[in-house]
Amino acid sequence: MGNRRGLSILLLVLALALFLLLGQAVPLYTDWLWYKEVALESVFITILMAKLALGAILGAAFFIILYLNLYLARRSPGRDVLIEMEDAFGLPSPHIIEPYLQRFLLPGVLFLSFLSAFQASGKWEIFLRYIQATPFNISDPLFGKDVGFYVFQLPVLSYLYGWAMATLGLAALLTAGAYLLYRGVQLTGRGLQLTFRARAHLLILGALLLFLKAYGYRLDIYELLYSPRGVVYGASYTDVHAVLPALKVLVVLSLLLALLCLAHIYRRGWKPLILGLGLLFVVNLVGGMVYPSILQRFRVVPNEIIAETPYIEQNIKYTRLAYGLDKIEEQEFPADENLRFEDLRKNDLTIKNIRLWDHRPLLVTYAQLQEIRTYYRFVGVDIDRYQINGEYRQVMLSPRELSYKHLPSRIWINEHLTYTHGYGVVVGPVNRVTREGLPEFFVKDIPPVSTANIVVKRPEIYYGELANDYVFVKTRAQELDYPAGDKNVYTTYTGKGGVPINSLFRKLLFSTRFGTLKIALSNDITAESRIMYYRQIEERVNKAAPFLKYDRDPYMVVSGDGRLFWIIDGYTTSDRYPYSESTKGVGNYIRNSVKAVVDVYNGDLSFYLSDPGDPIIQTYTKAFPGVFKPLELMPADLRAHIRYPEGMFTVQAKLYSTYHMQNPQVFYNKEDLWSLPKKAADGRETDTEPYYTIMRLPGEKREEFILLLPFTPARRDNMIAWLAARSDPPNYGKLIAYTFPKAKLVYGPRQIEARIDQDATISQQLTLWSQRGSQVIRGSLLAIPIERSLIYVEPLYLAAEKGSLPELKRVIIAFGNRIAMEEGLELALGQVFGGRIVRETAEVARPREVEIPLKRLIETAWEHYGRAQERLRQGNFAAYGEELKKLEEVLKALKEKGGRPRIAISY
Repeated sequence: MGNRRGLSILLLVLALALFLLLGQAVPLYTDWLWYKEVALESVFITILMAKLALGAILGAAFFIILYLNLYLARRSPGRDVLIEMEDAFGLPSPHIIEPYLQRFLLPGVLFLSFLSAFQASGKWEIFLRYIQATPFNISDPLFGKDVGFYVFQLPVLSYLYGWAMATLGLAALLTAGAYLLYRGVQLTGRGLQLTFRARAHLLILGALLLFLKAYGYRLDIYELLYSPRGVVYGASYTDVHAVLPALKVLVVLSLLLALLCLAHIYRRGWKPLILGLGLLFVVNLVGGMVYPSILQRFRVVPNEIIAETPYIEQNIKYTRLAYGLDKIEEQEFPADENLRFEDLRKNDLTIKNIRLWDHRPLLVTYAQLQEIRTYYRFVGVDIDRYQINGEYRQVMLSPRELSYKHLPSRIWINEHLTYTHGYGVVVGPVNRVTREGLPEFFVKDIPPVSTANIVVKRPEIYYGELANDYVFVKTRAQELDYPAGDKNVYTTYTGKGGVPINSLFRKLLFSTRFGTLKIALSNDITAESRIMYYRQIEERVNKAAPFLKYDRDPYMVVSGDGRLFWIIDGYTTSDRYPYSESTKGVGNYIRNSVKAVVDVYNGDLSFYLSDPGDPIIQTYTKAFPGVFKPLELMPADLRAHIRYPEGMFTVQAKLYSTYHMQNPQVFYNKEDLWSLPKKAADGRETDTEPYYTIMRLPGEKREEFILLLPFTPARRDNMIAWLAARSDPPNYGKLIAYTFPKAKLVYGPRQIEARIDQDATISQQLTLWSQRGSQVIRGSLLAIPIERSLIYVEPLYLAAEKGSLPELKRVIIAFGNRIAMEEGLELALGQVFGGRIVRETAEVARPREVEIPLKRLIETAWEHYGRAQERLRQGNFAAYGEELKKLEEVLKALKEKGGRPRIAISY
């Protein structure tokens, strides 16, 4: 009868495990179909096999260890037990307990083994990295091991150590409990009594635990390279001279204690073992906490810079290596204030690509001008560059996505069969403005209308940032293509995206997957229909390559043949790089190793290697052969749009603000600490974000697409340097830091903002607009390097209080001590640099001569005269001289050609 009950319980446990597995079968099989759709079956199979193998091996090991120990404890010979009448616990007789243990032992151990296997399978990634490990060819300074050991091997060894300690600890605890139940262990009036079998068994387990503990202390020695104890991350003076010796002693002591346990199998008494364990505890406490604290306080702190210098040097070196800061080229930038109009003409392309539109007001404007229907949304604005009619131009591009929560009727058919995709993009130049102060467009409307050589021929967006869980295409239901006036245009999908629904079984399968019977019962879904899921871009790439981290900002590209693609940057990261400073959300190592490309119509996925020298991506390439392609195989029309990722650049810039200091003493004292400039946003101060621009770097012959960020000294507002990341071939990925002379004051963004606020003319105009019920929106203040100088540009937008269209009303230019606010960029530059500038308007054509009104030049001369008098009263003679120079330039312009000068302006 007992055997039957035991069998029933075993079958129940197996049924429960089978139920749990079947619960995963549907999502597992539908994921397999998805991986087949995107031609990445190898990723699915590799990950699945790794999980199964790891779970099976560690689950089986857990079962053997636990079951074998409990089986041996349960099978104690009848004569090898203590007298029950001496039992102080009052436990039931073993004859009563035995049937229950016989019934529950195997099912219980199987259940625990299943849980252990499930938990272990989640560690598949670190084991794959361990098996396919690639050396970094860089050794740590303390133990001389390759960095690859810490990145790939140490995580696995630490996990196995923790797993073995937990498994053996549980086995020892349950085994002791079994011996207690079977009277192999008793607490009597004479103390704790053990049978020889129980004593030998438990001492062997204790010895194994101590052997493992010795190995754990050995691993703790390597963990010192991640110590936060000192002034910098990594092993400090105290770690090396106090904790390290203590850990070595603990390794030896644990091994001796393990041997002592084995020796005491045939010896009576517990005193030596208790003393040994007490000694281990004391050494652990004193060597791991007390002595290091004393050494830190009385030896290190009074002479910290001397004691910690070697370790600061290592932290600087390895942090720079881990984040790629060692490759930053440093150059001096004089920040001259003698920029002339001729210099602007030589940098005409830079001027034409100064961004006047900020993301937030532009999104509001796009929404009101180009969303067309309430269910379309512009999620973000991407900055990119294109050849526009033969000229290299920076543009702002935003895809028109379908927002399901804004559908007029959110019934199932609408959400999953009718409204399936967004439609088209809007593209505009960064600096052009209509007469009404609104942005101009190269591409706009539905269907897309182009006024430049950017042509969108496949505007449907089935995969985007706002996608829902799933949609069906090629159904009997009408699939909305785009709205046309008071009617709608419908379409039938002709691509190859999605998983075919070619049988009733698959309809039932996806009904189960998405928890709705409507899929199985729908007559609109036919054998030709296809289901698209994992449509959200970040979710899609994460599913395809879950071992990478991705940038938070995917951006859209229009290819040469008019198709739309998403490009998203993939990162390889680690938190196990020795001596490297840690960054929240990243770890302490990062490389932009992958560019992922997603076809918005078919959903095709491609991964290209942008940093093939990274050891982590080399490891993944070996683990997942065929998944990653060389960057050279990316189509040329897409490769022209890869850019240095803003997310990684921000991480590098924040670290470089500290780790540009390579002298340990300067680093320790923070003598040259930098920070990111602050800007006001929504009533609070935030760090300035990096921004893209097209410009010609100092010493270069042509303009290129640059990601740029300025620095200020810590707790000061003047500018000290700027960092540039290059995106165009053959210099993609190169970083250059331009430092200003430390003896020279160069105005920083906050100082320029303050000067703008203090300018009487500007503040008066802003006050006037505010009094008329309008909202003045100040755009981002951009620092634009030109030649060996720096100019600041800030756009001003005007909007009604209740959310009307933001219009670009003014542009402020600041250069040195000069500030001007005008209706356009060219007029503001003209004010600052003498009135001669090239103007951008709606059409690109040859320059022609136009006249500047005499009245305007007279007003400009009077303004310079007034400012000169003001500077003279302030005692600012340098600024006074600058205003006189500008006044002289305007007077010369008045004198030329009878007072009616002509200026070259492009129309």
